[in-house]
Amino acid sequence: MDAVLSKDPCRSTEEDYEPLMKLTDQTVPCDKTLFWSGTGELVHQYIKSQPEMFTLENTLLGYMADGLKWCGDAGSSEMNYQSCPDWRKDCARTTMSIFWDTASKRFAGNACGVVQVMLNASRSPIFNENSTFGRVEIHNLNPGKVSILQASVVHNSEEEKSHSSWDSCEDSSIKHLKLILHRRGIKFTCQSTSSSRFLPGKATAILPCAGIFPWVLMLIWGGDLW
Repeated sequence: MDAVLSKDPCRSTEEDYEPLMKLTDQTVPCDKTLFWSGTGELVHQYIKSQPEMFTLENTLLGYMADGLKWCGDAGSSEMNYQSCPDWRKDCARTTMSIFWDTASKRFAGNACGVVQVMLNASRSPIFNENSTFGRVEIHNLNPGKVSILQASVVHNSEEEKSHSSWDSCEDSSIKHLKLILHRRGIKFTCQSTSSSRFLPGKATAILPCAGIFPWVLMLIWGGDLW
């Protein structure tokens, strides 16, 4: 399938990735989905000691693609793994940004039961509507499958949390998040907490498999790996 190969890296579409999404479709158990925004390092430390929980990066597709770079080139039949457009600087619909948006949309749509999100109390706004969580995931939760979204607004330390003169769950952006969910028929709860709660100790290492991803792309789209 000629989806990414020989294609302008700024003109990718969700349809380009549909075969890959179908091949790597994975069911996450209900009550085990964890979203995040601005807390990537912390949430992935937490996940290592909570293997029953899943972020997108802990699914098969997300784990293989996490940290990798790839795109096509309109003037070449080979995959580019070195220099690709930046969605912040060059163009909004890059090969990689569309991949992650498409994967995030599917991940959110498959969530069920009680789902969780970890947000950064040190960021302003705490709930960023321009983040992947704010743009994509929150709007693709299925009200027929998701009953509650539980938000943890995380401070860097217990000291920072105790010295804060306000409840971060009362932040205007969090209230807006609650309103979005209310309009969609999804209940919302929020707790303000410190990062130490999510650092229970050393975690068991997981053998990396990210190197498999280029081979999966070649299997789906054809072409030469190198």
